[in-house]
Amino acid sequence: MNKTDQQYNSIIKICTDIFTKKMHDYGTAWRILRPSSITDQIYIKAQRIRSLETKGISKIEDNIRDEFIGIVNYSIMGIIQLELGPSEDELPNEKALELYLKYFTEAKELMEAKNHDYDEAWRSMRVSSYTDLILMKINRTKQIEDLQGKTLISEGIDANYFDMINYAVFGLIKIEFENA
Repeated sequence: MNKTDQQYNSIIKICTDIFTKKMHDYGTAWRILRPSSITDQIYIKAQRIRSLETKGISKIEDNIRDEFIGIVNYSIMGIIQLELGPSEDELPNEKALELYLKYFTEAKELMEAKNHDYDEAWRSMRVSSYTDLILMKINRTKQIEDLQGKTLISEGIDANYFDMINYAVFGLIKIEFENA
């Protein structure tokens, strides 16, 4: 197993642990959210990361690492919502976790394919660049949502969510393994 594979798997465990614990505490209350509301939640987290990167100080407890975990988890929730649609009915925790892991695995497979073609260029990037790329993907997603998914040439909302997952994972890998 190579370094990227091992590090990505470690991030999957960290994010899954948080997702599972929050699901224990809150259930799947997020199922009521429309994808556009999830996009806005991701925006809040990415904007906060950018603010912390710029200001260098935080007045509340959550740090950049926590916000990247939130971006991963909300992005996966967004993909689930695109598949199932919003609902006032909760999803059984086992089914939610099954879908969560399915889409996290798909994100990893996408990363592996792109990593092959780009020769791990992401490792030479700054964490702040991942933040900016996530913010760009959010703006693209909002535009696609405003167009009600009717694009002429672009990938869909799900592709942007998958990219946001991977940019956030890259940030987490840098924070967990390379900046330590």
